[in-house]
Amino acid sequence: MVGRRDKYGQSIRGSRIAGAIAIGVLLGCVFAFLYPNGFFSSDPKSQSRPLLKSNVQVDSSNCESSEGVNMLKSENRKLTEKNAELQKQVRELNQKLQVAQQGNGRTQEQLVVSSQPQKAGPFGTVKSLRTNPPVVPDESVNPRLGKLLAEIAVGKEVIVALANSNVKSMLEVWFNSIKKVGIPNYLVVALDDAIVNFCKENKVPVYKRDPDENVDFIGKSGGNHAVSGLKFRILREFLQLGYSVLLSDVDIVYLQNPFDHLYRDSDVESMSDGHNNMTAYGYNDVFDEPSMGWARYAHTMRMWVYNSGFFYIRPTIPSIELLDRVADRLTKQPNSWDQAVFNEELAFPSHPGYVGLYASRRTMDIYLFMNSKVLFKTVRKDSNLKKLKPVIVHVNYHPDKFPRMKAVVEYYVNGKQDALDAFPDGSE
Repeated sequence: MVGRRDKYGQSIRGSRIAGAIAIGVLLGCVFAFLYPNGFFSSDPKSQSRPLLKSNVQVDSSNCESSEGVNMLKSENRKLTEKNAELQKQVRELNQKLQVAQQGNGRTQEQLVVSSQPQKAGPFGTVKSLRTNPPVVPDESVNPRLGKLLAEIAVGKEVIVALANSNVKSMLEVWFNSIKKVGIPNYLVVALDDAIVNFCKENKVPVYKRDPDENVDFIGKSGGNHAVSGLKFRILREFLQLGYSVLLSDVDIVYLQNPFDHLYRDSDVESMSDGHNNMTAYGYNDVFDEPSMGWARYAHTMRMWVYNSGFFYIRPTIPSIELLDRVADRLTKQPNSWDQAVFNEELAFPSHPGYVGLYASRRTMDIYLFMNSKVLFKTVRKDSNLKKLKPVIVHVNYHPDKFPRMKAVVEYYVNGKQDALDAFPDGSE
């Protein structure tokens, strides 16, 4: 029995081994068919295919990612630039709005105030604000003039004179004296073509405005007072462009550079028609009315007027308002004298029915910025005053302007000591 079981067990183990071998052979055939090069083939092509595909996918992904980042950076840069440009436009529009807001009533008036409230200091130390801030330049007002002023002006300052053919001879003395002193920043606003050509022939900076019927008619045919009235309208563009102007009539001889003698602390800095310290700088004038008995004496303050033919004006809101007020009144009151209107607008205070102009002003030194009354009535007769050299001499008190201008040049420039002697104090 035992021997039969052993033999039967051996037979079963042999059949299992044979089955395993058969299965192995069968699997080998199957894998040989499916993988003819084996699992670990050294064929580079078979190895590189999946790797190459993977590399292409990675490179493509990197490329797409890099392009996306660059596009985002470019868009961000464009948006940043556009935002900056918009902010700049907003600032400019706000600034233009501030300049433009000079309304027709109290509710639209622009007030210039300090940005922060301040405590008052100790007694004797408090000083009020005298110098108003300049306006923001607006180049869109007159690009052609702006370009010219950028070439001529020094420190945003320029001497400006209006001239037509009626004052050609005086204009020549005027610009020759400026050249002699060596002043580079001056400009003639020509009111007719003859003056344009005359200035170009003499290498004098010149500017002619765009055609304007009202201005051109007065400019070409008007006399001294009519032409003088035009300056208040014309000067507005200079101030809007951000330039300070030393307005000058042409009956003036320059002996020094006036820009070396300005204070620049006020809206308007003007020469005076006064002939001594009292009349030029102000004094207490007592009015006597005997019929009032005990109250017969009334104290008044007097000062001789500023000369509207020579003044320095800064580009501020009060300055521009002054020009607008004077130009408007001269248009509505054609028989008015521009110098009288100029002084009234500067001096008259606010009162019922009238809102005054709050512009700061300074009177120039009458012996530096000298009118012809001071020169011919006082200075030429005083041995000490004769030694002084004025900055300018304005022949405003005398109708024989041209010969007196030439005499001033002879006396102060050429040293001819008797050049002024032949002229009377006043006019004959």
